[in-house]
This record gives sequence, C-alpha cells and structure tokens, in this order.
Amino acid sequence: MKKLKQIPSELKGLKTPINELYYKGNISLLKKQKVAIVGSRRAISYTKNITFEVAKKLSNRGICIVSGAAMGVDAIAHQGAKSHNTIAVMGNGLYHRYPKVNKNLIKDIEQNGLTLSIFKPDFVATPWSFVVRNEIIVALSEAVIISQADLDSGSIRSAEFAIQHNKPIYVFPHRLNESKGTNKLLKEGLATAIYDIDEFVSNFTKVEIENEIEVDEFYQFCKNFPRYEDAVKLFGNRVFEEELEGNIEIQNGAIRLV
Repeated sequence: MKKLKQIPSELKGLKTPINELYYKGNISLLKKQKVAIVGSRRAISYTKNITFEVAKKLSNRGICIVSGAAMGVDAIAHQGAKSHNTIAVMGNGLYHRYPKVNKNLIKDIEQNGLTLSIFKPDFVATPWSFVVRNEIIVALSEAVIISQADLDSGSIRSAEFAIQHNKPIYVFPHRLNESKGTNKLLKEGLATAIYDIDEFVSNFTKVEIENEIEVDEFYQFCKNFPRYEDAVKLFGNRVFEEELEGNIEIQNGAIRLV
C-alpha cells in the first residue's frame, strides 16, 4: 500500500478537501476514461445480468469502471470490467477487505486493478464513510450509471452528487416498484435510460476514440485477427482468460473478437 504523491485533479473540487489518498495497484488507471456503476446491494436477476453486460462492453472499449466493492451491483460491475480495468473506492482503510464476502474480489483488484481510500489504513468503515466514498466514485468518473436503487438509498445519494458535479446519470428501465429510485430520476428528467446497451456503448465511446484516449491494447491487437501464438507471446495468460470469458474465439489459429 502506498500514498499518492498528488491528488487527482477530479478530486480537488470537493467541498471537503482530500489531503491523503492511499492506494494498492495500478495508478495508471486514473488516467483512463472512467465511468461509475453503482446500485443496490439486493439486485434482482435482470439488474445483475444487464450490469455485467454493460460493464464488460464498456471495459472492452477501454473504459475503466469505478465502483465501491460492495455486495450486489458494485461487485458485479467490477467483475464485468475484469480486475485489470476497474477501480474500487473503499469506505474503509486498505488494511481491511470489506465486505468480507468480497475479499477475494478486492484482493484480485488490488493485484491487477486499483483500490483507493482516503481513510487511514486501519480505519473501520462507518455509515458516513460510505457517503464520502460515494462522492469520490462520482467525482472520479465522467458519467454515473445507477443500475437499481430504492428511494433514499446510497445510490440516490450518489445521484445527488452527480447532479452537484454536473455528471450525466444513466439508468436501466425497470418495471413499476422494482427500482423506485431510478424510476423517480427518470420521471424528474434527471437521468437518461439505457434502452440499447450496444448503442449506448458505441455512442459513449465515440468521444474516447475521437480524442485518442488510451484504449485496451489487447482488444486493439485482436481487431486485426492476429495469430494465437503471437497473442500469447505478447499477452500471456490474458489470452486464456479472455477465451474462457467468451470474449474471443480461436479460428484456424487466429483470434477473432466476439
């Protein structure tokens, strides 16, 4: 664990100044285009599936996914992005892997992605520290996706932060009474619904492509149908992991993106 020498510019406009920021992992992820995905700890199956899909597809286009490592939507967003392209902002010190049910996920992100905390390493999480954590997630990100939320939930507090920081809010369409918080955001014109994931990802990442923001080298490499053995030489186990995840196919000794 280390302390950042310089606070990211995105965090310098917060009402409560951040003087210290601890991290484990790859700080170069802070330079990437980032999108926050947050939501209910008690996500329904529809929410889980669509959260994983949007996180995966954004990550495949080089977008780094930011979330809070909590149960439910947060964990699924990190998993969809994969540990090498996600940032987990913690509501506790980095000596702790909390919640314990996600300790293996958090450890994986520490080793391959990035975990962040403004709290002292031995700090134990409290209700107010999660509120602080939520604002940092929003501030770091270009946009906020709220997958599912009850009224007066932590995710709706994140929406309030997004409005304060002029960050666009996106939500998934839900049936009545399934996600009253996000439906209320839609009703009040404070959020935009994602009706087509591929269209959303394509439109969202146009800015990234036009501005030549860093994209995932592996997926860029695979666009040209490289030989399998060449990919293994360059990217090692990443090739096997992507094949197991179903993101690539091997045909006649060449790799094709799925």
